[in-house]
Amino acid sequence: MRTLFPSALAAALVLCVSPCVTTDSSINAATVYRTRKKMKPFSSNRELERYLREAAEKYRRARAGQVQNVVMVSSAETVMVSSSQGPDESVTNTQHAGVDEGGIVKLHGNHLVILRRGRLFTVAIGNGALHPVSSIDAFGPEIDPNKAWYDEMLISGDTIAVIGYSYERKGTEVGLFNVDAQGQLSYRSTYTLRSNDYYSSRNYASRLIGSKLIFYNGLYLNPDSYDPFESFPAVRKWHKEATDDDFRRILSYSRVYRPATDFGVQDGLTLHTVTTCDLARGFDCQATTVVGPSGNVFYVSPDSVYVWAVSWERYNTHRGPSFLFRMPLDGSGPSALRVTGGPVDQFSFLQSEDQHLNVLVRAGSKGDGMWGAEVSEGDVALMRIPLWSFSDGSETVPASSYTQLPKPGGYNFQNRFVGDHLLYGTGGSWEYQQSLDEWKRVYVVEWARGNWHRVALPHAVDRIEQMGSNAVVVGSEGKDLHFSALRLGPRPEIAAAYVRPGASQGETRSHGFFYKPDGNESGTLGLPFSVPAGPKYKHLFETSAAILFLRNEALELREVGELTAQIDKAVADKCRASCVDWYGNARPLFLRGRVFALLGYELVEGKVADGRLTEVRRINYAPR
Repeated sequence: MRTLFPSALAAALVLCVSPCVTTDSSINAATVYRTRKKMKPFSSNRELERYLREAAEKYRRARAGQVQNVVMVSSAETVMVSSSQGPDESVTNTQHAGVDEGGIVKLHGNHLVILRRGRLFTVAIGNGALHPVSSIDAFGPEIDPNKAWYDEMLISGDTIAVIGYSYERKGTEVGLFNVDAQGQLSYRSTYTLRSNDYYSSRNYASRLIGSKLIFYNGLYLNPDSYDPFESFPAVRKWHKEATDDDFRRILSYSRVYRPATDFGVQDGLTLHTVTTCDLARGFDCQATTVVGPSGNVFYVSPDSVYVWAVSWERYNTHRGPSFLFRMPLDGSGPSALRVTGGPVDQFSFLQSEDQHLNVLVRAGSKGDGMWGAEVSEGDVALMRIPLWSFSDGSETVPASSYTQLPKPGGYNFQNRFVGDHLLYGTGGSWEYQQSLDEWKRVYVVEWARGNWHRVALPHAVDRIEQMGSNAVVVGSEGKDLHFSALRLGPRPEIAAAYVRPGASQGETRSHGFFYKPDGNESGTLGLPFSVPAGPKYKHLFETSAAILFLRNEALELREVGELTAQIDKAVADKCRASCVDWYGNARPLFLRGRVFALLGYELVEGKVADGRLTEVRRINYAPR
């Protein structure tokens, strides 16, 4: 089924001017993209300062109610990132191969490195081993971890980067640690990146491509500051007597860009900033910024960072225009298009191999900051545009580039691109277990053509994951946890189902799931769960009871077994930092033919024999 926007919906969701894109395959896309207009940087520090002071004044006037509508009128390089990857096997359920995401467990040689409750740990797994090796605080010896959260880490070579946020030091903290071939940990240094709080209930703060750490942050201009550059990207190496004067700006006027069109500043001006820090060169950081409206969702493809910046009205309604910025990682300047609506989270995006960007948008998206992704609402559409259509921000994506899609009921919107298909639906709330009938369906869209199908489910949609060339949808129904294997094709259908009675998901983040293929249509998946079943918010405060492993054979799901936690044997860890597991505490791990369950401070190994998983051994790596 395919439908187009009726005129009323087009007026509400799409601000349309004359069409500016085409999908004519006869056009040389590379040539067109090179000749398209790009956003212009500022020509001098004086010009930039004048622009920022004018924006601050217009914001103050709007805040005081002196004017109803004020706009900034704009005049009509990021660093090269290597895509080389290390030889280690991935243990992270990433959105794109080759783009690692900050997580709580990574692999370094023959050791697992685990970040938990403000500490780093290593566990030896080489040559059949399983024993703790080393542990260290995830912050420097002279740093007070009070009011700081150490959320995720990445590894490049023998360097571990722990990413956190300090409310005391008002910035993103990056702690660098050494890990050697024997798994021994040692502290190296800590850097602070000037930033706002990056927390998202779904997205991750950092990415790693080769040796380059990549961060996105929306820095808000302080209209009451005497210094308009006070909020600009800067880095400080931490030492005991460090002050704000130690911050070193990493952004020049020539790397600050603006769209060539007007936008409102009633809710302030945001510096949408992509920062890359080279771990192979100590901690060499550079930044590129685009000025724009405040609300945002960001997505990292293998070659670009995309930022969807939304203009907001009071009471969280959209004010047009909004912008989609493309910030390439190849040294070229950023570009932009005017858009309406907004994506729910990073999984709403796909930069496809046919050189198009596909984005699922909703009329009432709140962005993915904090808990915004859990409460999106409104009409749904798929925007599909060629990459070469990005321009200087003066052009608007036309209505013909949007395909209207059915609007699901409920909140907790889930979406995921799987192969040639886009899947979306809604799940239960964070407080109640019972699903409404309108949540028990998943919509499957052929994103290249816009055709869509509705597939009825016996449960709500709480998770959508790729499983080979097909998909698995996970959700609750009452007190039971359901898995539905979806065969994707011209007519999508449920091929198989599995129910785990008396359980609910123990993790809601994407990294809690992992599928390990061992053939074109076969593999094993793992997912943490909790018993008894309970509301979703409990996963933030309780360790998952176990990890369930299911076998997929040509979309037939069969239980392999469970690896469980021994919660009654938990010991006090005297936690000093990050004492709530906002980023989760349980992961299924498939490594070198072995199966593990990370469950809090326990690491349990299982072995599959005759199609059944049994526990082999376990360790507790908690600090003593």
